[in-house]
Amino acid sequence: MMRDGVVVARPGRREALRDYWPATPPRVAPTAVLPSPPTQARIKVLHVITRFTAGAGGNTLLSATGMDRSRYDVWVAGVPGGDLWDRARAAGVHTCEIRGFRHTLSPADLLVLWRLVRLIRRERFTIVHTHSAKGGFLGRTAARLCRTPVVVHTFHGLSFHPYMSRSRQRIYRTLERLTRRFTHRFLAVAPRVAGQAVEERLAPPGLVRVVPSAVELGHIPERFDPEARRILELPLDASLVGTVCRIDHQKAPLDFVRMAAALRSARPDTAFVMIGDGPLEAEARRLAAELDVEVTFTGHRPDAARLVAGLDVFVVLSLYEGLGRALTEALAAARPVVATAVNGVPDLVEHGATGLLVAPGDPEGAARAVAWLLDHPLEAAQMGRQGRRRVRTAFAPEAMCEAIDACYRDLLGLPLPAGASRASRGP
Repeated sequence: MMRDGVVVARPGRREALRDYWPATPPRVAPTAVLPSPPTQARIKVLHVITRFTAGAGGNTLLSATGMDRSRYDVWVAGVPGGDLWDRARAAGVHTCEIRGFRHTLSPADLLVLWRLVRLIRRERFTIVHTHSAKGGFLGRTAARLCRTPVVVHTFHGLSFHPYMSRSRQRIYRTLERLTRRFTHRFLAVAPRVAGQAVEERLAPPGLVRVVPSAVELGHIPERFDPEARRILELPLDASLVGTVCRIDHQKAPLDFVRMAAALRSARPDTAFVMIGDGPLEAEARRLAAELDVEVTFTGHRPDAARLVAGLDVFVVLSLYEGLGRALTEALAAARPVVATAVNGVPDLVEHGATGLLVAPGDPEGAARAVAWLLDHPLEAAQMGRQGRRRVRTAFAPEAMCEAIDACYRDLLGLPLPAGASRASRGP
């Protein structure tokens, strides 16, 4: 706008709050000697997620437990079962495992929707924050029916992918687009995920913010850990290539076995380990036997994030992936990585800087990338260190929760706390 012949930029809403809302003056006496203030009502937040398990579930757990307890009263609702419900309850988060809620679409979803509506009406949440495809559709629809003041949705990845049937892709795309107008703000775990959500018209331009999916860093070693190798009962003098994943179609475990076979023929001193379990484990074992390559299958390990520190190279060959929690944990441990260039992965793994990228469905290409890292240990170590710096700076739980808090405050018209970082303020 023009003032006295000078063009003056109109301040944004946050800048206006900072400029014109009076700052909190310092206390004139220690809190201990002042009369007790009245208790302030906390903002009630309900997270709705489909499966409360690793990946999106782990992100949601950190979001729920990391918020300021004096300001927020946090609940989580989702599919019964999973290893995170007990951890949430132990951390003081209210939990609601919705009977009949499943990760696949079914007629029972109408009953689940009714139960979510009853929960939201009973507890009168100020914010409903949804995650994943079904959780997003049912949670946002219930919030709309209950006229919830603020609705936020996080894209942990797109709900549909090229490996789905076209009919299922159409269904999920339609459900996401129907609930788009019920949503006041969208978050995405990576820039490419945000861009894909806008391109697919799942979110309007300008309403998506990137909030990296945090990982718990305290229990992850910052460098190679020979003790992790001992726990795996694998020799220290061998080059160890491994992965951590749910052994299912998305993670392409058979491609990992084929990669191992291709690499083993050129480097017989290399050992391979797959940490995790899943429906394709038996098939992966059979393929390893057919290709005559020895792969150690550990099954599910609660200490998987620590065991990654015993690898020389971490490999993830997913066919589609929002970002990849195990990948983030491997980088936090300064492990050189080889990853498929899908969805949000290239935002984290920059080719030649924090790891090497390969095409999905190309185990021979993955074997060549792993061999390059093993043949160039100095460059591989430098990539690992740069990956560690990136993750431990941008993917700390405190940074994620600060950004989510800034989103909530902005939607509710509340000023940011003094000293809030520039990154949490958003555009």
